[in-house]
Amino acid sequence: MELNKLLKALLVVAPVMALSACSSTDSATDATGSSSSIGGSGAGVGGIETGSVGGMLTPEEQMRQKQEELRRENIIYFDFDRSEVSPLAADILMAHGNYLLENPSVRILIEGHSDERGTPEYNIALGERRAKAVAKYLQSMGVQPAQMSIVSYGEEKPQDLSRSDDSFSRNRRAVLVY
Repeated sequence: MELNKLLKALLVVAPVMALSACSSTDSATDATGSSSSIGGSGAGVGGIETGSVGGMLTPEEQMRQKQEELRRENIIYFDFDRSEVSPLAADILMAHGNYLLENPSVRILIEGHSDERGTPEYNIALGERRAKAVAKYLQSMGVQPAQMSIVSYGEEKPQDLSRSDDSFSRNRRAVLVY
């Protein structure tokens, strides 16, 4: 009779233990029973950050992080029939310029583009003026001319093929290619 109870308990406990041993999770349980992340990412259960001490950045780190974010943006937009760099694009160009100053072996290609309005010859010249305006801005920061090349595609490589004011504005651009 005692053996029967033991076998029944074993039949219930063995599958439960097998299932719990086979489960895989991304987090480990510490001695207090609370869950913490493995690998140091700091994300715990439910998206709550646990154990992260790196929340405070120094001003230098914040500036570097901002520069990296701005450098991800590599398109400078222009107004209709204009080749002047806008104040909105200045921050983006400053980030790229600082990167080029810190890395003198890096070269960049500046592509000038225009929308489809105007003759092909005029648009090639306008794209070239836009690329040169970006290069001149970077040179004023101290970037060496040998680090930069320019090319104009005019209306030949539109970013947006639709025919609306928004698509035309997206096509009036200079692209920084590393």
